Amino acid sequence: MLQIFYSEHYNIDLGLLNYLHPFDGTKFKKVIKELKGISAVDIRSPSAPVSHEAIHDFVDDLVRIQLNDKKTVLRILEVPQIPLLPFSYLAKKILLPMRWGVAGTVDASKAALGGRNCWNLAGGYHHASQQSAEGFCLYNDIGIAHQELLKAGLLKAHDKILIIDVDAHHGNGNAQTFMHNADVTLLDVYNQDNYPRTAATRGRVNIPVLLHTGVGGSEYLAKYADALKQLGSGYRIAYVVAGTDVLDSDPIGGMRLTPGDVVARETLTFNKLKSMGVPAVFLGAGGYSKLSASTIAAAIKGLVR
Repeated sequence: MLQIFYSEHYNIDLGLLNYLHPFDGTKFKKVIKELKGISAVDIRSPSAPVSHEAIHDFVDDLVRIQLNDKKTVLRILEVPQIPLLPFSYLAKKILLPMRWGVAGTVDASKAALGGRNCWNLAGGYHHASQQSAEGFCLYNDIGIAHQELLKAGLLKAHDKILIIDVDAHHGNGNAQTFMHNADVTLLDVYNQDNYPRTAATRGRVNIPVLLHTGVGGSEYLAKYADALKQLGSGYRIAYVVAGTDVLDSDPIGGMRLTPGDVVARETLTFNKLKSMGVPAVFLGAGGYSKLSASTIAAAIKGLVR
């Protein structure tokens, strides 16, 4: 049984403004449509978006200001400045759905600590941190979840956490968030020719898998399998930033994996964590291809067969 966390509130539909960014903000409901009727899938929904208080406790003063500034939010979302667009529209149509996505990661984390393997269709906002928001990532959901689990006493300060990032882009936000936390292990597989190029955060990764533009599935999967062998033990929970921007059809990832390669990748991850006895929380992360939703659904189906 795999618990899938989804809410209709995850979906971002801006009408004609959808064409300003390649991300398909409604792909979450497309995944759910493909999963209907599968008995081994247990679909759950967070009851509320993550609170403003939780976000404010996590980010620093500058980011608090930035998250309430229209020009800055549009820059973070990588869309052009739109003079007549009110901030209230962005808050309702984009910030609020992402807060629901963070809530999904928090709830999935609690379920995982209870022994469940989970997949939050949203989340995986791995370019955000306490000090920054960028790359279509407003909130670092893993960092906020970690904070809330500590507050609730579900994790202790020195519990070991594993973050496996297989999105096409380096997870600089997660690296920055846990820069000085030696209890968090980062395994990051990414296109080193691509954004972001921050040396300090790349240097924080414990197990880096550096790939180049045009890498295919065979090389990717072989190097990833070798990296998984380097993992230690004793992790309380594992987060998997499972971006589909590695697909050949993706306009910005720069990799050449097929949907079958992605299914094989998630299966490798799941089986490895299962053999280690570590509960997993898979997260949506990046994916800008029209094949993203169907690939996610295929991966989930593969895990529950």
